[in-house]
Amino acid sequence: MAIHKLSARKVETAPAGKYEDGGGLRLVVSASGARKWVFRYTLSGKRREMGLGSFPTVELSDARTKAAECRALVARGDDPIKARRVESERIPSFASCAAQYIRAHRRGWKNAKHARQWVSTLKTYARPVVGNMQVDEIGTDDVLKILTPIWTVKTETAKRVQGRIENILDFAAARKYRDPINPARWRGHLDKLLPKPSRVRTVTHHPAMPYADLPDFIKALRENGSISAQALAFLILTATRTGEVLNAKWDEIDLDTRIWTIPAVRMKARREHRVPLSEEAITILSGLSRIAGNHHVFPGSRYGRPLSNMALLQLMRGMGYGVDGANGPYVPHGFRSSFRDWSGEVSSYPRDVAEMALAHVIENKVEAAYRRGDLFQKRAKMMEAWATYLFTPNSSSKLVTLTRQRQG
Repeated sequence: MAIHKLSARKVETAPAGKYEDGGGLRLVVSASGARKWVFRYTLSGKRREMGLGSFPTVELSDARTKAAECRALVARGDDPIKARRVESERIPSFASCAAQYIRAHRRGWKNAKHARQWVSTLKTYARPVVGNMQVDEIGTDDVLKILTPIWTVKTETAKRVQGRIENILDFAAARKYRDPINPARWRGHLDKLLPKPSRVRTVTHHPAMPYADLPDFIKALRENGSISAQALAFLILTATRTGEVLNAKWDEIDLDTRIWTIPAVRMKARREHRVPLSEEAITILSGLSRIAGNHHVFPGSRYGRPLSNMALLQLMRGMGYGVDGANGPYVPHGFRSSFRDWSGEVSSYPRDVAEMALAHVIENKVEAAYRRGDLFQKRAKMMEAWATYLFTPNSSSKLVTLTRQRQG
């Protein structure tokens, strides 16, 4: 019997109908244009048909390989459908495979929040569509059914869901649960079916306080004197992130060399970051009390725990900042942008020094390959200049006072 009758062009363009490739392999094109592969065979005098997947998820070469495997089974007297049923009993559902993936990788994730986000997004968006499907049955149409409703309205979330589904299906392929063709692959596949995220995503930056207002804001924090106020002042002085400050521990800080070394596990870029500490930052640290049984620099009210991750935000809300705040929509993370604006508009330090101070990843791969150091000495001078600016009274901006609090 002649086989391999179809061409790749024919498979892609054939109108509605049934087309034989030979050896039992048939392409069925519906009136809507959907294309699927069917293997037709006779066993014990009975004619049977078995689906082999849809095109383009299963390409012509893959369909032929599957058909050849089925013909071999028939030649031995085995039923391909029964053989697949036996095989499918060991194939997990998407939900089960996702759980396996998370268990295998969660120790490598930087924090528990990341694991919770994985579970939450998959539970919300993927599970209703493919949760009960076996991982070897999931195709491009199923992935698009998950992503299309949220691609333009929740683009950032949708892109993360796509990446997570892609990882889980790659994991399934590595475990021999499915073929290696990944219907959730972005590059060279979904990027042809969905608009680029950058084209539809509206980037929302954290509201940043104008740097000209910061000296008076710092003065208000000093007058407050609460542990939250000191933590926020330290965050501004070091241009670091909220989580990095709140989870800082005393063994990370060397007061003699004036260096705070943040371990890679707590950094967004997963790379250790040395922070030069200015004279004002050292003054804040030197004035803090150390609590027995709590190694955190900024301890919270719970034994052995740091300040709540909401402490700084609540402090600013009490000062009239935040969403609908009378004094502006500013939030703690926005102070990194305030620092970046100051460094570009007021200081004379090069851009790459400021970027290194913010622990930003170098996008240019060639530049990153040649950049060996962390510009620490230049950054130390820059952060000292930043501290001097912050602690110099500014009569041109309005001073916002706040009530002294015992605990933020």
